[in-house]
Amino acid sequence: MLRKEVNELLTQTGPGTPTGDLFRQYWIPAMLAEELPENDAPPVRVKLLSERLVAIRDSEGRYGLIDEFCAHRGVSLWFGRNEESGLRCPYHGWKYDYTGQCIEVPSEPEESGFCAKIKLTGYPLVKIGDVLWTHMGDPDDRPPLPEWEFALVPPEQTFTSKRWQESNWLQAFEGGIDSSHVSWLHSDGLKNDPLFKGAAGNKYNQADKKPFFEVVQAEGGLFIGARRDAEDDQYYWRITPWVMPSFTMVPPRGDHPVHGHFWIPIDDENCWAYSYDYHPVRALTADERQAMKDGHGVHCEYVPGTYRPLRNKDNDYMMDRAAQKRGDTYSGVKGIAMQDASLQESMGPIVDRTKENLVSTDNGIIMARQRLRKAVTALRDDGVTPPGVDPAHHRVRSASILLPREDAFIDTCRDALAATPGVKQTSV
Repeated sequence: MLRKEVNELLTQTGPGTPTGDLFRQYWIPAMLAEELPENDAPPVRVKLLSERLVAIRDSEGRYGLIDEFCAHRGVSLWFGRNEESGLRCPYHGWKYDYTGQCIEVPSEPEESGFCAKIKLTGYPLVKIGDVLWTHMGDPDDRPPLPEWEFALVPPEQTFTSKRWQESNWLQAFEGGIDSSHVSWLHSDGLKNDPLFKGAAGNKYNQADKKPFFEVVQAEGGLFIGARRDAEDDQYYWRITPWVMPSFTMVPPRGDHPVHGHFWIPIDDENCWAYSYDYHPVRALTADERQAMKDGHGVHCEYVPGTYRPLRNKDNDYMMDRAAQKRGDTYSGVKGIAMQDASLQESMGPIVDRTKENLVSTDNGIIMARQRLRKAVTALRDDGVTPPGVDPAHHRVRSASILLPREDAFIDTCRDALAATPGVKQTSV
């Protein structure tokens, strides 16, 4: 269980909150690049860390993320006209550039200098891979750009999606580092999902439903090892890296692409789940890419024209009780992503962790909460830069591997857990 005050500390991420300040130390995903496909594209509403913003791409192709509301009388600039290197409010014609600086107030004489005094809150937007990244913290203390491998490989080797999840970021993230549920909730996916099935390691997930967890400190967060019995006096290890604040990478299966997530707070009761697949040494096949677009693996199908999952709480996730009873799907919900989301959302917008009864397979979650709380309080009380800000901490990989029973995974797998360009992932 978690004390009420600690639960509130880790789940509140709005302006001025300690965990909100923590997230503002990092470059975080703000949106997919496909949402601003061309110069002078329509502005896009973006809510992050409880701040309401709009994203623009101006006539010169410069990206920006600015306060949603006009400084004049508070009109939403989502209604604005993106034209001639700026976003113009349709109400009275005030115009802003991609940094939020007001560049025109038609009712005022230019020589008055009034424009120069008006500037909206603005954050940078930088395209790396399929994602537009932002840093919402102190511009004078802005860290180097992120170096996640999935965003740096050639475009033909990577695919990223996002989905709206109607829960606090923390319970979504905790699901992402929980390897024990795979043997239950996703047991059908191990057999049927085109991005999971066929891997030799799947049989160990299915045969041993009582994994042993060993959690090791890493520079950027944790390595969470889940150990299952295998033949020939070996263990099957699945090793998940967590890099603060909310990057996770699922251990690979066979030669399937490697996948993982970022869990980014929209507000305290909603988050974005950014889900990526990539292969370090080859292009994704046409079938793999189509499977991702069709909602297989860690991705999902959408309500048309949105990033809201087609299966959502308003339609009970299209649960099929007959399929559940037959064993076609263990939970009755189709798709690995929505099997997770349905249960995480069922906890309520912010789960009451004072009522939990944790067990040994929750060791990764317990240690992640401890590391997160220590980082939040160290930043709040002493201004200590948290782990994961340094791009050197981004160069990690997950791994699945068979090891002799006497081997410690962290000693044997150091090379496998480092992202090395041109080197294939370690996988069973």
